[in-house]
Amino acid sequence: MIKVEKIHELIDAKLEADGCFIVELTVSAENDIRLVVDSNKGVSIDYCIELNGLIEGAFDREVEDYSLEVSSAGIGCEFKVLGQYKKNIGNEVEVTYPNGSHIKGVLVSAEESGFVVEVSEMVKVEGQKKKQLQVKQIELGYNDVKNVKDIISFK
Repeated sequence: MIKVEKIHELIDAKLEADGCFIVELTVSAENDIRLVVDSNKGVSIDYCIELNGLIEGAFDREVEDYSLEVSSAGIGCEFKVLGQYKKNIGNEVEVTYPNGSHIKGVLVSAEESGFVVEVSEMVKVEGQKKKQLQVKQIELGYNDVKNVKDIISFK
């Protein structure tokens, strides 16, 4: 069976040199290898092909059969690693809580301990006829949410 550690040995130095990071790397019991990568600049198809070739060159299908899928984290993909959060600071995100409710706001910061989303909403203020814009920052831990993903806007 192909080991995740072996794939790390093959690609970690290249990813670091190119400013990329792993979003997901799995190897199933049937040797189905799935690698998802990302970077602050995005990841091209050519780069995925390059990683694919690097991995394929290290394993002999005659000795051990496997399937290999290398891709980039797509638009609207759930965030899985800190690098994705940091990449999207300043962008609008949707946060879904475990109970299914959600909020939309701007990702303000992301650290190992959690992240902050700034939410703007119109609220009724006592003594005022019109609703007022209220901006608040919500601090969240990664375990406090079901998922977070970027929101694509074509404004």
